[in-house]
Amino acid sequence: MKLVTVNQMRAIEKEADANGVSYAQLMQNAGRGLAELVHGVGQENGWDRITALVGPGNNGGDALVALTWLAQAGWTTHAHLVKREAGDDDLVMTYLSVGGEVTDSGDSQSLVEFLNESDVLLDGLLGTGIKLPLKKEAALVLESAKNFMAEMELPPFVVAVDCPSGIDCDSGEAADETIPADLTITMAAVKQGLLKLPAFEFVGELQVVEIGLPDDLRSWNEVKVDVADDDFVAALLPERTPASHKGTFGTAFVVAGSTSYTGAALLAGTAAYRIGTGLVTLAVPEPLHAALAGHLLEATWVLLPHENGFISERAHELLLENLKRATAILIGPGLGSSASTEKFIEGVLPSINLPAVIDADGLRHIAHLKDWHKKLFDVAVLTPHPGEMSALTGLSTEKIQGNREEVAVSYAKMWGHVVVLKGAFTIVASPDGHRTIIPVATPALARAGTGDVLAGLIVGLRAQGLSAYDAAIAGAYIHARAGLLAADAFGTTASVLASDVLDMVADVIAELE
Repeated sequence: MKLVTVNQMRAIEKEADANGVSYAQLMQNAGRGLAELVHGVGQENGWDRITALVGPGNNGGDALVALTWLAQAGWTTHAHLVKREAGDDDLVMTYLSVGGEVTDSGDSQSLVEFLNESDVLLDGLLGTGIKLPLKKEAALVLESAKNFMAEMELPPFVVAVDCPSGIDCDSGEAADETIPADLTITMAAVKQGLLKLPAFEFVGELQVVEIGLPDDLRSWNEVKVDVADDDFVAALLPERTPASHKGTFGTAFVVAGSTSYTGAALLAGTAAYRIGTGLVTLAVPEPLHAALAGHLLEATWVLLPHENGFISERAHELLLENLKRATAILIGPGLGSSASTEKFIEGVLPSINLPAVIDADGLRHIAHLKDWHKKLFDVAVLTPHPGEMSALTGLSTEKIQGNREEVAVSYAKMWGHVVVLKGAFTIVASPDGHRTIIPVATPALARAGTGDVLAGLIVGLRAQGLSAYDAAIAGAYIHARAGLLAADAFGTTASVLASDVLDMVADVIAELE
């Protein structure tokens, strides 16, 4: 899925119209795709009654085309028209010709009656170009419908057309009257405001409908922002054939842990295994081995010299001696802030000729090294949260959070490495300017250790041969989905631990296969 601004989408539709696919045809395609998805939801749940809020713009047109299709498919349909006159509107007349029913915005009692009898509310009142505050008539219609449904024992399932009405699709602002959707079906591409707060809280599940855009539209191909989804990520995962053996899926070498952060190495190493890596080697300070070995029986171990439980500067030779079988390396989880460990990293970094993932304390250590980005082999993956990004860039966390996408992209270009800027709607930025948004914002992942799990997933995918960018996207998406599943399992985000996220990785992969 692509992510676009409102102006980008307008330019795409304009170019499509100029290239032989008219606005009217785009609307027909959008409405039919919308109807087919709604019909599918209806068949799954035994629903066949729908009321639509139909505004004067393109979203209202999409809704009318969908209602016409659904009426012909046997649904009981009703259109509540707002600033749309039935007598001189071809889409309304076509809908009426197949037996559809309409009321207008002055007949609020009929709207209430139809809502009370409907399984689905189709919200096609306002489009992607609105600016807040809402005009009075639209605000009253939304508010009355919202208030009535709040009192219903079983309110209709809400499907938003392109966006929930009342959302600014660029800024992510939301009007108080906005009706939260259970499903938002957006046309051709996700509008950027839908993946911002507070708008995201009104979106529900997000699906995209193809609208028949011509091939090779310049304005479409110039969009460099994607949104990860199941199909996108499933296509990235390594093929697992019956003839495979452990060597097929690589060896992840994980440099992690200290006596202050013992569990970080275990979380990262286990995650690398769970994502499908053939072999995981854990390189940890020697005192950690006794505590960890019984918890990850499948790992092999390199026990590193230490100073007070932190990796010693003297460990770099032993580490380099043991990298021969590795196909990717992770450096960072739980290393701590020891000066000796920083010297160790400074010594080994230029000599590691492997795809690398740098995380957590590894990022804070390399931030102190001159020209660190030039010492990393090929294209590495960096996985900072905003605090670690601040250490790497010198920017304040406030500035980073206020402009996350631009910061991630500009520094990925500057450094020549993939940046995974963690947080709500994690951004994966490539040195070539492309970026992918992970469409998840959940406090289930706001817990110590979840970053170690993410780093382990990414290095495991790198070890299996995925590119830096693809491994980062797939790892971040699977990680986010695992967090959501863990929260669902507990019934709350408050109780989710990093190990719970790890436990759900297999379930996410199974759903993607």
